[in-house]
Amino acid sequence: QVQLVESGGGLVQAGGSLRLSCAASIRTFSSYSMGWFRQAPGKEREFVAHINGNAMNTVYADSVKGRFTISRNNANKMVYLQMNSLKPEDTAVYYCAARGTLEPSYRYWGQGTQVTVSS
Repeated sequence: QVQLVESGGGLVQAGGSLRLSCAASIRTFSSYSMGWFRQAPGKEREFVAHINGNAMNTVYADSVKGRFTISRNNANKMVYLQMNSLKPEDTAVYYCAARGTLEPSYRYWGQGTQVTVSS
């Protein structure tokens, strides 16, 4: 049973920083690509960042490039999203997701953590 649990969300002023964490209960964690997604009220869920199993490849949405950094610790089965220079438009529920190496899409999702950026 795969479980993803996010933490670290909260309320922050514009220009501030937050670090989201995702704890994964995946036996072969290092073989899974991990991603962060977000969904703002009234909007569709959107891709934020991706990291492959050995952390050699990362991909970011244009809207967060240069401000957010995704990382992982395979020994502890954790994924992180460091968010700097936060803007009000970053306000959303942030979700952690996992995808097996040969899978075409993300299969496992966390319950989400709320990030609110005040202006």
